Amino acid sequence: MAWQKDTEKKDYMRLKPETETYDVVIVGAGHNGLVSSIFLGRAGLKVLVLEDKDVVGGCVKTEFPFRKAPGLAASTGAYLLGLMPPELVAKLGIDLPYIRRDPHWFVPTTGKGYLLFGSNKEETKRQFLEHFSKEDYESSQQIEHELEMLRDDLGKTWLMEPLSVEETAEKFVRPALRQIFIDLCRKSVGHYLERFPFKSNLLKAMYAVTDGFSGLSEGWDDVGTGMNFLIHNMCRLPGSDGTWMIMKGGMGEVTKRLADAAVAAGVRIETGRAVTKLILDENKKGHIKGAVTQDGRTVLAKTVVVNADPFRMRDLVGRANLPLEYNARLDNYRRDGMTLKVNIAFKKLPTFSCLPVDKGQFGTTTHILPPGDDVIEQIKKSYQQAKEGILPDFPTIEWYIHSTVDPTIQNKAGHHNAALFVQWVPYELKGTTWEKEEERYVKHLLKILDRFAPGCSDLVLDTFALTPPKLEQHFGITRGHIHHIDNGFGFADRLPYNTPINGLYSCSAGTHPAGSVIGCAGHNAAMRVLKDLGIPSSKL
Repeated sequence: MAWQKDTEKKDYMRLKPETETYDVVIVGAGHNGLVSSIFLGRAGLKVLVLEDKDVVGGCVKTEFPFRKAPGLAASTGAYLLGLMPPELVAKLGIDLPYIRRDPHWFVPTTGKGYLLFGSNKEETKRQFLEHFSKEDYESSQQIEHELEMLRDDLGKTWLMEPLSVEETAEKFVRPALRQIFIDLCRKSVGHYLERFPFKSNLLKAMYAVTDGFSGLSEGWDDVGTGMNFLIHNMCRLPGSDGTWMIMKGGMGEVTKRLADAAVAAGVRIETGRAVTKLILDENKKGHIKGAVTQDGRTVLAKTVVVNADPFRMRDLVGRANLPLEYNARLDNYRRDGMTLKVNIAFKKLPTFSCLPVDKGQFGTTTHILPPGDDVIEQIKKSYQQAKEGILPDFPTIEWYIHSTVDPTIQNKAGHHNAALFVQWVPYELKGTTWEKEEERYVKHLLKILDRFAPGCSDLVLDTFALTPPKLEQHFGITRGHIHHIDNGFGFADRLPYNTPINGLYSCSAGTHPAGSVIGCAGHNAAMRVLKDLGIPSSKL
């Protein structure tokens, strides 16, 4: 086992001394914390990972949340694997059973038109020309080619400490793309997409929504959406062809295998043991000393790596113990999460009116966008409503039904799991509360699905919704922000791995390169620790 069974843990805790000593304490057993622990353990350090939840994984786990569909598994938080670099997977030495979705995108309409993106390029082109236009097809091809080149140029930068955007452009990006890269990082996704001669606003909106807005608290014309778009297009895993993939068995398989690798490296992982405070060395000003856990015991360590978000790290160490400039930097990062995740149990699969036969559309990212040529204006309206504390009439929705690609997560009754990733919604509602509005709004979202797949809402057996406050509660992320800080902050603008307190480090998703299931933050923080300790890392 990668971590102790409850009965074993209780016996161990009764025998535990009041004070323990380790070389490194890692706060949180999310995927980045586990990655950090693997490399630090392999370097010969005595490492303890402390996790307040009863299982490892953070936002990356497989759960069984449906009361009315027992045995039906769901990736309740993170739901796709795409951005973890192949170089990191190889260095970790783990096998990840990911599954290519083919096709991977589906754009349905309420009429007869649709678009399926997949490996069959000729079929994709045929659909473009039949339902959209030559200009839309050429725009899509230009974008995909440009992003492929940027992936090739930038891949190596994710496993090193970041430079500024401009320095990164000069050192790593081919000359013809340097200004395009800088503009993408420093401007909006709307600005980027205007470079391409789309005739269909629906397709332009699809590109913006799926990658530019995901997990972000910014809108169409806002700086930061371009950076987020770039980040979400850095899929480089073998066989992915630049797309996001499904983990067989759910996303919990990622963190389970990381935990197993950590234990094999000599790391101790304790679940159900929360850190309540980080303590400083009273004899060495500005140095970390260790952590206090919920049982009142102290764990001494000269190095502490925090996997929790930057704001929880500050709460643990105390705002007063950090310099004004560092606190100001954290305050500038702070945003409310504006994502709603609705996990769904379906009795059976729905039928899309635009594509009633099964051509693989159920395994895709299905883009549910407002109908009509004013789709972009409607998206801007929904963002403004959310910013004002109002639940949008028609938010952007990404719809997933992973059990069609991975039947191992179905239950014995053959039910299907699905999820709606909804962007944007308020953290706090104006004039009402999520407790009052959640059930009604989930039904409203299902009625939107009915417009594309009539009768869909009647097929729903159960739901497990995670509003921004519930995301905060369920996964322990401040203000329900799934990326810890907005991915609009990129490269050296993100939180550094080292902090002003000697021996205290962050491997949060708020560090370089970004929030998502990537693992580079854990790797890079570990490399920084080893560098500061003077321990060679070249052979790890």
